[in-house]
Amino acid sequence: MIESESAQLGSDAVPASWREALEPVLATPEARRLESFLKAEEAAGKRIYPPRGSRPLALQLTPLDAVKVVILGQDPYHGEGQAHGLAFSVPDGVKVPPSLVNIYKEIASDFGVARPTSGNLERWARQGVLLLNTSLTVEEARAGSHAKRGWEAITDAVIAAVAAKTEPCVFMLWGNHARRKAEHVPGLADGRHLMLTAPHPSPLSAHSGFFGCRHFTRANAFLREHGRGEINWTG
Repeated sequence: MIESESAQLGSDAVPASWREALEPVLATPEARRLESFLKAEEAAGKRIYPPRGSRPLALQLTPLDAVKVVILGQDPYHGEGQAHGLAFSVPDGVKVPPSLVNIYKEIASDFGVARPTSGNLERWARQGVLLLNTSLTVEEARAGSHAKRGWEAITDAVIAAVAAKTEPCVFMLWGNHARRKAEHVPGLADGRHLMLTAPHPSPLSAHSGFFGCRHFTRANAFLREHGRGEINWTG
């Protein structure tokens, strides 16, 4: 069965659990302009990451009713073979990027364990960690190139859907971009959810307060307190 235009996310089908939340925004002229823009960029021979089929991976691996934690990134990695649809994550066998190295350092310090060797965070996503970028695509070697092209309204709708959940969730907001992204989402600051803020884990800012933030043990304590089960961050 062919998916309707309103059920598409950059020409990839929206997972069923997210469809009701996203169909209104995906039916807007802004979303159609985004799709036209992506098609034109690809027709012009530009390399767009991640490739079609991978763009909704965060939503595929983490259904709406399973979300426990949201980690917001900015846009996908813009190097070949890096982006695969999850914020901060890279496929197995790809060198762990600097920001994720620092995330792993904080986890190692927080739990007193060794750092993981793989940068693939699918194991987190399958436990309920929504690894969401603000923009779901980027042009090769051009960070931020697809900002303000229409993705923001869609990812705002994703965050709003999680904020509307009755089950308490944790939002990890690292850096000014993530904090600004969440500021205007209805229901996010009503006290039901836990918002954890810190500088971005980039090497440029991690030493300004990301290291030592203990977001991972704090998130687990909150989830445990509310009967939602812990995340295995170290496995």
